[in-house]
Amino acid sequence: QVQLVESGGGLVQSGGSQRLSCEASGGIFSINAMGWYRQAPGKDRELVAHARSGASPKYADSVKGRFTISRDNAKNTVYLQMNSLKPEDTAVYYCNAEIVVSGLTYNYWGQGTQVSVSS
Repeated sequence: QVQLVESGGGLVQSGGSQRLSCEASGGIFSINAMGWYRQAPGKDRELVAHARSGASPKYADSVKGRFTISRDNAKNTVYLQMNSLKPEDTAVYYCNAEIVVSGLTYNYWGQGTQVSVSS
């Protein structure tokens, strides 16, 4: 069974930095894309950053210039480096991956990790 396990997150002061990690494991043939989404209380889940193999990373306008997504394909891991954090970045951050398993492509989600930015 494929699993996405996230780490990082927690409480940080405004202007600070954090790095999130997400490792995929279990029966993976290949990973087409990995990304990060977030959901703040009372709001819909939104895309933060997305990295598809062979394509340039995509970012939400609200995080451009502050967040950087990167992948370590050898480790099936995606990272989100978050700098200059703002209180409005407070949310549960979810890892997402498009993974090929036994010839079929599936979409998987991590369990979510809380990021809280204090003013």
